[in-house]
Formats: sequence, structure tokens, C-alpha cells
Amino acid sequence: MSDSSELKGRDAPLNHTVVHDETVHSAAEHGHVATDSLGRSLLTFDKAAESRLRLKIDLYIIPTVAILYLFCFIDRANIGNARLAGFEKDLKLVGYDYNTVLSVFYISYIVFEIPSNMACKLIGPGWFIPAISLGFGVMTVAFAFVRTFSAACGVRFLLGLFEAGMLPGIAYYMSRWYRRSELAFRLAMYIVMAPLAGAFGGLLASAILKLDHFGSTKRWEMIFAIEGIVTICLSVIAFFTLTDRPETARWLTAEEKDLAIARVKSERVGQTEVLDKLNTSKTLRGIFSPVTLATSFIFLLDNITVQGLAFFAPTIVRTIYPKSSVVSQQLHTVPPYIVGAFFVVLFNFLSWRMDKRNIFFIMNAPLMMTGYIMFLASTNPNVRYGATFLIASGAFAFGALCNAQVSANVVSDTARSSAIGTNVMLGNIGGLISTWSFLPTDAPNFHIGNGLNLATSSVILILSICLGIWMTADNRRRDKKNIEAELEGLSEKQIEGLDWKHPAFRWRA
Repeated sequence: MSDSSELKGRDAPLNHTVVHDETVHSAAEHGHVATDSLGRSLLTFDKAAESRLRLKIDLYIIPTVAILYLFCFIDRANIGNARLAGFEKDLKLVGYDYNTVLSVFYISYIVFEIPSNMACKLIGPGWFIPAISLGFGVMTVAFAFVRTFSAACGVRFLLGLFEAGMLPGIAYYMSRWYRRSELAFRLAMYIVMAPLAGAFGGLLASAILKLDHFGSTKRWEMIFAIEGIVTICLSVIAFFTLTDRPETARWLTAEEKDLAIARVKSERVGQTEVLDKLNTSKTLRGIFSPVTLATSFIFLLDNITVQGLAFFAPTIVRTIYPKSSVVSQQLHTVPPYIVGAFFVVLFNFLSWRMDKRNIFFIMNAPLMMTGYIMFLASTNPNVRYGATFLIASGAFAFGALCNAQVSANVVSDTARSSAIGTNVMLGNIGGLISTWSFLPTDAPNFHIGNGLNLATSSVILILSICLGIWMTADNRRRDKKNIEAELEGLSEKQIEGLDWKHPAFRWRA
């Protein structure tokens, strides 16, 4: 850092006399805390130096994970596009068979969610994320060759197994690099790929379906074959481009590595290291944090809408524009996703600047509610199509906001890993419910599906308001505690294990 030090002591005099590099290195070392007993950072940071480092991390980390997640979501949701192209007819699916194929994916996805994130921590994201990307790329190609209902269920089960670690794994990975306030916007930079996948997936499917064949595959088979091969190629590249953690980043200088570690550590009350070892007590702290459980249930409710749109948007568009060609129907699914993607970035950018998340839960729910009221109140195609824009605008932002919320409200790395895993696990229970929210017997107006989603978005609003009130009240209760007295007699290890139960910890709304 030379003369323009990137870090200054907490108690530095008004002329900001710089602290030597040893102070920075000490804060980054294992065995040293970066906060005092009251949870305040022992260091202050040069904003310009932090800004330069943050931009460098953004440019090296975000593009790779964003592209991988784009094709993760495409590989999951392209079955909706394949349905329009004859998949259901060719496999002779009848009644609820299509819903069952969708549901099987979520069984493995939910079961392996938390174990996958624990494996991600144990193995290291730099290897784990590319490996599971390779796995679901292979499964996507395999789906091009299924010919029976049973085979389709089997491949979708394996697809869910590999994709289970993707969303929580990337969220956990990015929490190693960013401050609490920064995380939501950075998560948005890859989670925005979900609505973009809905848009791009529709465009890509339309383009693919114009081909006569791809090798031995035809029609809907080509969608899976081509998109799966692209995912495989991207995952192989990711083995060489993903960096596990700041200490192993070849593109950071020694001073930048120390700064990257110290600034994350400065927000973790009573922790002596950023990357702790797996610990059962801390794992349970992450899972059973009140904010984790409440936020995860909000994400569950939201995912009923998000995943429902992914799987059934083409079907909904077909009921609105029944006389349009298949390609035209595919293209009509694109604009709502583009608008949804814009609001994902906007809301999470504002969240970063305000260091707030819960307020956006409260703001977004009415957008979803209004959209479903429009669906229920009108059969006019233009009104219903307009409703999909409102729903996408409110629903898609929750992915980044909820993961950032649970990450901000635990302390240790282990708790953060299990908290994010829990959030995504419960979220995908919502995804499982979504596969049964739009039933063929409910077509063409889907009163049951739209009514269910109106109910879930209404509960999101109520629960978000209650969560904000509870966090404020509990913080006031914590303010009255004598921190030194509460910590008296506890060892350093015991203090670390307190996590969000540390008396100096405060909930972050």
C-alpha cells in the first residue's frame, strides 16, 4: 500500500496518520479479531482504495458466475419452451404427467440444497461450482434423448441434484468477497440472469427451432442438446477462471488480499477468521436464525410465482394468443422478463446504497398482488399480458434480496453457508408447489393458480412488515444489555460460537 495506506486505525487522530502495513496484515491473519467487544470495527478503510478493489473483484468474479447461472436457469426452464415444440405430445404425456416431470426435479433439488452448500464450503467454490455446472450440462444433453415418461423423470431428478448447489453456492461464494451492504447488488448481477434466461431462453428456443436438425436431434430435442453443450463448454472454462477465495487470487496483490480479507472480517462480530472450519453449532445457528427462517419462508412464497412463470409463461401466453405461431408465442414470453430483469438490478442497486433489504420486500409484494388481481378480474388478452410485466417486476428481485438478507444476519462463514442453503432450500419448496399451481383442468383462465399466487404475495407483504417490526424491537432489547457482563467468563471459542446470539450483534433490515 506504500504511502497512501488503504487502511487506517479506528482511533487514528484527526489528521488520519496512516497505520503501517503490519496493521492490515494483522487484521487479515487467523487468530486476530477485527472488531472490539461491542462489535465495532477496529479499523476504518480508505473509501477510494476499497472502491478500486471492489471494482477489480466485480470484473473478475461476476461475469463467470453470471454466465454459469444464466445457463443453469435456461437448462432448468427450457422444458417450458420444449412443451410448445411438441415434447409433451412426443412422450405421450397426459393429465398431470407434465407437472410430475417438473416436480421430480424439485425433490432432489430440495433434498440436496443444504448438503450441497456444505460441500461447496468443504471442497471450495472454485472447484465445486464448475463441477456441478458440468454435471447439469451433461444432464441437459441427456434429456434430448429421453423417450419415455420414466426416463424424463429420472433425468430431471439428476438435473435437480446437480443444480441444487448452484444458486446457494454462488451466493455463499460471493459472501467471501463482499461487505454486507454490497452483497445484494452483486447477487443481483447473477440472479438477474434468471429473468434474462426466461427472455434469452425464448429467443434461443425460437432460433433453434428454425433448424431442420442438430445431429440426430430434431425439434424440441435440439433445444436440450444445443443448450446442454454450451453449458458443458462454459463449465470447463470456469475451472480455470474461478478463484476460490481472496488468499488464492493470483490477480490480487498481497496488499489487496489483506484489504479484501480485513474489510469482510471487520463486519463479523467476535470472529478470528473469515473462513472458519465446518462446525455443527454454527451450522445450526445459520439454519435456525429467526431472520433466516422468516426470510426463507418469504422466498418460498415468492418462488411459487417465479418458478411458475418460468415453467408456465409459454403456456399462459398460448392462452392469451392462441392463434399465433409457436415462434411468435415463444417471442411473446421475452418482454416481461426483460422488464423483470431491469427491476432486479434497480431494486438491488438501491438496496446496496441504502443497506436495506426488508423495505424492498414490502414494496415489491403489491406489484405482484396487482398483477394477479388483473389476471383474476379480466379475460382481456392485453390486460393479462400487461399483468405479467407487473408480476415479473415485483417477483424476480427477491432472489438476491432474500439471500443477501440471510447473509447479513449471521456472523460466521459456516452459519452463512447454512443460512443461504436453508433460504434456497425453502425457496425451492415453493418451486415444487409452483409445478402444481397451473393445472390443465384449470385452463385457460387458471383461477386456482392465479388465486394461489395472489394469496402468497399478500402473505409476503404481511410477513415482511412483521419481520421488520420484530427486528427493530429485538435490537432495542439488545441495546439494553450489558455486553461486557454477558461475555464475562466466556472463552474466545465460546464467543465465536455465539454468532447472532452475541450481545453486540444487531439485526440488519
